[in-house]
Amino acid sequence: MMKKRLFAAALAGAMIVSVTACGGQNGEGNTTAAENTESNAAGDAGNDTTESAPAAEPTGPVELVVTTTFAGEDTNAQNYKDAVAAWEAETGNTIVDTSATSSETFKTRVITDFETGSEPDVLFFFNGADSNSFIEAGKVMAIDDIRAVYPEYADNMNDDLIAPSLVDNKRYAVPANGYWEAMFFNTEILEAAGVERPGADYTMDQFKADCEKIKAAGYTPIAAALGNTPHYWWEFAIYNNQSPETHLEIPTSIDDANGQAWVAGMNDIKELYELGYFPGNTLSATDDETFAMFTEGKAAFLIDGSWKVGGIVGACQSDPEDPSTLDADKLAKFDVTYVPGKGDRKATDLVGGISSGWYITRKAWEDPQKQAAAVKFVEFMTSDAITAKFAQHAASALKNAPEVDESEFNILQIKAMDMMAGATSLTGAVQDLFQGDCRVSTFDGMPEIVTGKVAAEDAVAEGLETYQNQ
Repeated sequence: MMKKRLFAAALAGAMIVSVTACGGQNGEGNTTAAENTESNAAGDAGNDTTESAPAAEPTGPVELVVTTTFAGEDTNAQNYKDAVAAWEAETGNTIVDTSATSSETFKTRVITDFETGSEPDVLFFFNGADSNSFIEAGKVMAIDDIRAVYPEYADNMNDDLIAPSLVDNKRYAVPANGYWEAMFFNTEILEAAGVERPGADYTMDQFKADCEKIKAAGYTPIAAALGNTPHYWWEFAIYNNQSPETHLEIPTSIDDANGQAWVAGMNDIKELYELGYFPGNTLSATDDETFAMFTEGKAAFLIDGSWKVGGIVGACQSDPEDPSTLDADKLAKFDVTYVPGKGDRKATDLVGGISSGWYITRKAWEDPQKQAAAVKFVEFMTSDAITAKFAQHAASALKNAPEVDESEFNILQIKAMDMMAGATSLTGAVQDLFQGDCRVSTFDGMPEIVTGKVAAEDAVAEGLETYQNQ
């Protein structure tokens, strides 16, 4: 039986997404934590619990409304369903599941639910700027406040790996599993084009040379919808002109070193576009369409996140909902490696960390019938065994990460674990700090940048100005 230690604290220092930015704002229209102190004084007072004992046990079965991102092609969608079923059977309680695939629409829905008083009892959500509004409103419970009543709450987690809020530097979300972003590739296409499998020392110069061979062989080198989802190329193109030490520093203007790095990153994407390495319809295609090009053997490379493992596996099943229909030979044609590096960023310097976690809302906390059930549900979902199952090929914040049995995973998951074992650093995604309207000029405006209708300098300058004025 082959076992490996679940990837966890080896990169502890790098796994927390930084909450420090060089700009005057931290995320979506919010001032820094220090500047928020006075304005949040009333909310902080409201967050402090004076209770010394848990609420009385409920008189009967409890119904909890739970919202998560464990849906659709997410690798853990089925794990979540199985865990919920196990908890319901163990406790007699019921979960009303309102989960949906993570997207900007989903994020907006969650924020709106809090604004209208329709928030769930328990929420699995992002712990960066996306959560600022409902934390500022005092609508979720801080971990330390819960521990004042339930001392053992989340005590199996390494607090140093739990990202603090951008609002008040308190910890709210108990992490379940981390994420990484890397480059998937189709081995069949690489072999047909005479391209060697990329490894830990892969550079952008080598990547471009390989893309030229793949293009000449009649395949599309890169699966990406630049007009719909430029996120991953935006992130790594910028990172390739920086370093792990500077990547999370948002420029003050295009005139400083980081500002120039951002401009260079946009121009690097423009160069790849001009070389014809993206799909012919990259400016009009959807992410689903270009992903299908990759899984159907029409495109060689795909930069995406750890959650995409589930989508690739599903595409290799005759029934995406039935794991028993997996075509193992088809799945074996896919692999995952590091995004090609440039300059001070080694290919093995990944974007990743622990960016989401479980929140208990104040609404559930103040309901005597739901408080204990909500706490116990989160404890169940973040237990060592469940967390290890969810983390799989990614990472966790567990103090004592258990060994995992490779026989329980498919070949792509095992390849992902091997890839992660060689990572030299994990740095958070700077786009998680650079949120809202400030991203429009370079995200939505990517087609104009790569076609030369808008200069990269102008697009970046517009975004940074918007960021500073939020």
